[in-house]
Amino acid sequence: MNNDFSFVNLVLQASLVVQIVMAGLAVVSLASWTVIFGKLFGLRSVRRRNDDFEHEFWSGRSLTEMNQAAGAKAETAPMERIFASGMREFLKLREKRLDAAAQLDGARRAMRASFHRELDVIESNLSFLASVGSVSPYVGLFGTVWGIMHAFVGLSNLQQVTLATVAPGIAEALVATAIGLFAAIPAVIAFNRFARDIDRIAIQLETFIEEFSNILQRNVAAPAGVKS
Repeated sequence: MNNDFSFVNLVLQASLVVQIVMAGLAVVSLASWTVIFGKLFGLRSVRRRNDDFEHEFWSGRSLTEMNQAAGAKAETAPMERIFASGMREFLKLREKRLDAAAQLDGARRAMRASFHRELDVIESNLSFLASVGSVSPYVGLFGTVWGIMHAFVGLSNLQQVTLATVAPGIAEALVATAIGLFAAIPAVIAFNRFARDIDRIAIQLETFIEEFSNILQRNVAAPAGVKS
């Protein structure tokens, strides 16, 4: 057997099944890193836009002005879209001259529906990272078990078996486990980090819904453009 224990040689000398496992794990790892960087910049952008809108919301502008501004923007924050959905429903029900409770309940339900849509978008691809983190080590272990089986089958034809003849085959098989861990560990760390960040964003959005509902309740009998 070849005693070159370089990583490239170990991959090239592995059996076909193990090579397929390694290639699959490498592709999954690349996809995982793509999701990680995309989610990292995406969540940072969401937090920044939410903070900008929240600052604008409490700056003293009227609800009517902010609603018109939200409709004119090409790109809005999740919090701003929740505000716009609640405000549209509130004004629509006010035009129908429904009672105050119906107006507030309708606006609140519209904001909750918008909140769940926004959260679903923010959480996109998070399940992929969870799957990579939980499945990749087992896929790598499968490649290792298969590679060791293949190595021992090859050793059965030898008259004398020594450590020097066993080591290369086992080393080739263990590379699959190493690649599986390389794919899984960053995915698990990123999943935990992003899950925590998304929970904070969800709390921020839910808090805004409660605060905006209170403002609508105080102004339910006043002109729509007034905010107290």
